[in-house]
Amino acid sequence: MTPATTDFVPRLRAALARRTPATLHDEQAQRAAVAVVVSAEDAPAILFVKRGERSGDPWSGHVAFPGGFRSPADDSAVATARRETDEETGLDLVRLGEQLGLLDDVYPRSARLPKVIVTPVVFLVWGRPAVSARAEVVRAEWIEAAEVFDPANRHPYVLHAGGGQLTFESVVVHGLTVWGLTERILSQIANVI
Repeated sequence: MTPATTDFVPRLRAALARRTPATLHDEQAQRAAVAVVVSAEDAPAILFVKRGERSGDPWSGHVAFPGGFRSPADDSAVATARRETDEETGLDLVRLGEQLGLLDDVYPRSARLPKVIVTPVVFLVWGRPAVSARAEVVRAEWIEAAEVFDPANRHPYVLHAGGGQLTFESVVVHGLTVWGLTERILSQIANVI
């Protein structure tokens, strides 16, 4: 990944403006969206949440972007990302956020996980508005983009499952381990800028 610099926000804005995101279609998959919220400041930061531990939830305890499944009342992935961010962190992206664009849809690579297509929506906010852990979230935190994209913070993540082990790319910052779908979205950001 490329380390974030002071021109991270302008580069991200320009990259998203000139690209068309890849969209996935599967009638059997649920739709979901996440908000990749970036702060516009000298040292830009990205908003992450840590999900609470819940029985039967395959993403229980994971570090992620705010987001979740699309509800029938949501008219778009953008609406889902805004609603879920407000529910999980108290951050009102309708009032405080500027939508920069969409990244490519992602989906779980394991057949053990539910069929879901996740649309990452990138938002910009000015400064670092206050956030708090709500709903199924136990932690909400801004982490500087320079730390998130620092190669020194990349480590293999080993998952023990089904009598074997799988190794994934991950980012470890502030005691949080970002892997899976969220890490793949971060890799998209590094690739587009």
